[in-house]
Amino acid sequence: MESQGIRTVTGKELWDAKTIQRMLTNEKYKGDTILQKTFTEDFMIGKKSKNIGQRNQYYVKDSHPAIVSAEIFDKVQEEMDKRARFVSKEYGTVETSGIKYNGKYLLGNLLVCGDCGASYRRRTERGKVVWRCATRIEKGKETCPHSPTVDEGWVQGVLSEAICHKGIYDEGIIRNEVDKVQIFDTIILIFRNNGSQKKVLFQDD
Repeated sequence: MESQGIRTVTGKELWDAKTIQRMLTNEKYKGDTILQKTFTEDFMIGKKSKNIGQRNQYYVKDSHPAIVSAEIFDKVQEEMDKRARFVSKEYGTVETSGIKYNGKYLLGNLLVCGDCGASYRRRTERGKVVWRCATRIEKGKETCPHSPTVDEGWVQGVLSEAICHKGIYDEGIIRNEVDKVQIFDTIILIFRNNGSQKKVLFQDD
C-alpha cells in the first residue's frame, strides 16, 4: 500500500503492523458487523468498557457492502490463528510456542476435540460465531465424524456457570482456572488446573 501511495484512514503514509492486523481481523471488511463490542458502564460519566461477555453481542451478516469476500476473510483468520501457535527459530525453522495462551481468542487455546485430539477453530457461519474441530475443517467430516460444532455463546455460557463468579463470563478467571475443555458428541469435559473435572451435557440443536 505504501508503494501505491495509499494512506491510512488517519492520513499517514506509513502502515504499521498493528493497523494492518486490525484490518485483517475486522469483520466489517467482509460486510458484517458485531454490535455491542463495547458498552457504557456508567452513563453519568460516560465510561465505556470492552464487552467480554458482560452484555449480549449481536452479529449482523451482510450489513453493508463487503471489501473482501467472506471466504478470503475466514481463511485469513485461520492462517493467523495457525501462525500464532508457532515461533520462528534460527535457520528458518519453526516450533510450537511454549506459551499456553498465544492466540487471539481464549477458546482457541482451550477447546479440544474429544474424538481426534485436535484443537478447535473459530468460524463465522450464517451469521453465527461457532467453533469446529480443525481436523474436520481441513480434511472433511468423514475424518472426524463425531466432533460437534459448538456455538461460541453457548460455550461461554457454560464456562460462566461452571467457573466464573455469579455466572458472569470473565476471561481472566477462566484463564487461571481452566486447563482445557474437551468436546465430545454428547458432553463436554472441563478440566480445571486443580485437577478436578466437570461434565456438562452438550447443547440441544
